Amino acid sequence: MKFLVYYAGDLANVFFIITVGTGLYWLIFFKAQKSVSVLLPMRAQEERFVTYVGCAFALKALQFLHKLTSQITIDIFFIDWERPKGKVLKAVEGEGGVRSATIPVSIWRTYFVANEWNEIQTVRKINPLFQVLIVLFFLEVVGFKNLALMDSSSSLSRNPPSYIAPYSRILRYAVSTALWLVIGIIQIVFFAVFYERFIEDKIRQFVDLCCMSNISVFLLSHKCFGYYIHGRSVHGHADTNMEEMNMNLKREAENLCSQRGLVPNTEGQTFQIAVSSQMRQHYDRIHETLIRKNGPARLLSSSASTFEQSIKAYHTMNKFLASFIDHVHKEMDYFIKDKLLLERILGVEFMEPMEKSIFYNGILQMPLLNLITILKLEKMKVILSAVFCIMEMKPLFLFMIYYSSVLWTWLAKILF
Repeated sequence: MKFLVYYAGDLANVFFIITVGTGLYWLIFFKAQKSVSVLLPMRAQEERFVTYVGCAFALKALQFLHKLTSQITIDIFFIDWERPKGKVLKAVEGEGGVRSATIPVSIWRTYFVANEWNEIQTVRKINPLFQVLIVLFFLEVVGFKNLALMDSSSSLSRNPPSYIAPYSRILRYAVSTALWLVIGIIQIVFFAVFYERFIEDKIRQFVDLCCMSNISVFLLSHKCFGYYIHGRSVHGHADTNMEEMNMNLKREAENLCSQRGLVPNTEGQTFQIAVSSQMRQHYDRIHETLIRKNGPARLLSSSASTFEQSIKAYHTMNKFLASFIDHVHKEMDYFIKDKLLLERILGVEFMEPMEKSIFYNGILQMPLLNLITILKLEKMKVILSAVFCIMEMKPLFLFMIYYSSVLWTWLAKILF
């Protein structure tokens, strides 16, 4: 089933490339001719073209829904590295006495990091409202919509009293798609080259927040594949007062402490991970107790309440993942390596994690922030806009695209 879904997405990309190439071919050669040598397709041929675009949209929508479903069902765990600072005297109910108890670690840091994670789920490199307004500006104000008229003139303006030819649906598609792609690419380049470097990079800010909070993020987007953000504080603790926090930051700025990386004396904090099947099985056994509602827990006391079982399972998972990162489990160990150039280009991994898990250095591709996801989502919106523009070039359709983007953003925030 998954193969068919992935195949549908790739087939949609093929349809998209073919239809865009065909539309641009007619737009360029029909409008650039000095004498009549190229004619636009007949009505029946246009209908076939529209059918291809509709199929591309349907297939891409199917892939997008599958991607959204996959992102909703990912496994994510926030590893808290903070340790109790001591013990306090605590009254014992029903016994009338007191006993020493470990000072509990505050959960607010984990809640805060989880909330920030939820906030960055919908961050993207393209501003939908700006995209729609600029496309609308070039179509309606500059006059690019006139390039879709069924005449050989390449002028962007038309004299109203004169004869105005009808619109060609293929030329509409070519003009609207070309505008959408060019403006989208410009936004992506601006975001990557200027905005992220000189204004703010929300992903790097989130990584810094994890390190300041002493929280790591362990995420499995597939059964044995996922991502890891190493947020272990180099100062050993993060639940402290403002004065000590500022002192820690000052020491870090002056290089008076170790670097933040997972490997000593390195800065690498973000990884793609391929975990072994043995590690995944152990993870699942603990995870079952977190989601089980009824029946005795395998790892926990059957007399405890469901809430207490969940709390114990949380601490069990936290200890297991922390010990896994610290190489405690030799039978479930891992090693760190760089991806080969060909692996980076193809987006695949040639090595299988048979006995040991593999951490790939310096690659941060979060599921909703993954560039592949973003570009595919934008490609879907291109096809959606093209479908509307084939029917008729009206500003209402462009704003429908914008509000559909707002709807998906709202759904993502709720579901995540």
